[in-house]
Amino acid sequence: MSFSPHTAEDREAMLRFLGLETVDDLFAEIPPSLRLKRLLDLPEPLTEEELRREMKALAAQNADADRYAIFMGGGIYDRYIPAALPALLSRGEFLTAYTPYQPEASQGTLRWTYEFQTMILELTGMEVANASMYDGASAAAEAALMALSLQKAPRDEILMADTVHPQVRETVGTYLAAQGFKVRTVETREGALTPADLKESLEERGTSWAAVFLSYPNYFGIVEDLKGLIETIHDHGALAVVVADPVALALLTPPGELGADLVVGEGQGLGLPMAFGGPGFGFLTARMDHIRRMPGRIAGRTVDLEGREGFVLTLQTREQHIRRARATSNITTNHALMALGATIYMTLLGPQGLKEVAEASLGNAHLALKLLEEAGARRTFAGPFFQEFVVELPGPLQKTWDLAVRRRILPGIPLRKDYPALSRHLLVAVTEKRTREEMEALARAVKEAMS
Repeated sequence: MSFSPHTAEDREAMLRFLGLETVDDLFAEIPPSLRLKRLLDLPEPLTEEELRREMKALAAQNADADRYAIFMGGGIYDRYIPAALPALLSRGEFLTAYTPYQPEASQGTLRWTYEFQTMILELTGMEVANASMYDGASAAAEAALMALSLQKAPRDEILMADTVHPQVRETVGTYLAAQGFKVRTVETREGALTPADLKESLEERGTSWAAVFLSYPNYFGIVEDLKGLIETIHDHGALAVVVADPVALALLTPPGELGADLVVGEGQGLGLPMAFGGPGFGFLTARMDHIRRMPGRIAGRTVDLEGREGFVLTLQTREQHIRRARATSNITTNHALMALGATIYMTLLGPQGLKEVAEASLGNAHLALKLLEEAGARRTFAGPFFQEFVVELPGPLQKTWDLAVRRRILPGIPLRKDYPALSRHLLVAVTEKRTREEMEALARAVKEAMS
């Protein structure tokens, strides 16, 4: 570009300081054959207003989520975000703040972090939560490492139901493979894991299991018999790790009350934009007996010598703060701004508001299933479900997809990639944002694809 903020005198002074004669001397190490010997092929310059119009025209070509009815979920959900949330989250003291290494200078950050932990504990029914993690998948992987560290040899294997999110299973496997641990998958029947099937899988390999991962609800949207599954896991000396949807927990019995040892999950649904899949944040909670093995940081509340309330980093079990050999994890930071967004969201809604969001999602999902069944689709798996379900399409999947997308509908997640046997099936998610008109439009596309 021809524009430069430096005058000719400025450039000459800098060259003299460097002991060079021309600007080209700065690039002497680059062979002449690799240098561009012409001006960049750029269009004619535009005024600021012309450039603004050009950028708006380009942006208008994007498939903006606000113009689509999104029935895709699988961990990232199209939920209503209160206007107050982005307004508060974009304030400078939040947006530009970094890790609270100095508690005496970061009381505001530590206070909301403490409140975040408290809210997550209320949802999960657990006893201790850390100050968030990168995302749900890496939180699950950290939980696997934590579970392994809590067990004694030879318990060196993790068992995961195939109804746990495929990307969570892949991430946990990647984390553990380099450390010599194994992850095995138990195949479920009818889209849900039963205590009897789990017992059979656990007894195949004796006492090698360190932990078993369950989903609540599972990837297919079904609410499994979590209490029975956890009791079966404990009967075989393993730990129960539950991957939970935080919005569903506004309606479901908290996993902690059902005996879970660790509860993790993805927090995007708590007021954060989909943002092409991230960033979100992960949450990780545990029993108090396991607190010394938790990764990341934990904020705590205390009083000073004069009895004034204050907040501190109670636990910092990571390699920046303690000897590397004693660190429980090499996780170096967290998605604090995203966790703050969830804290604002939960504060704005309150317990009753979050419950109403969950109830609206539940009602919409059951209505959508009814309309799709009337259009010829068939529900694949029985059992209670929250906001997601699997349907087999009556017509070709690609034709159904194309018809829906042309009407600005994203009809669901095709399952054939991760579950080849489900080649004509969609995982449909219905949040509180979806309207009856949108559901009917999706049902029409499904019906028309048969012809």
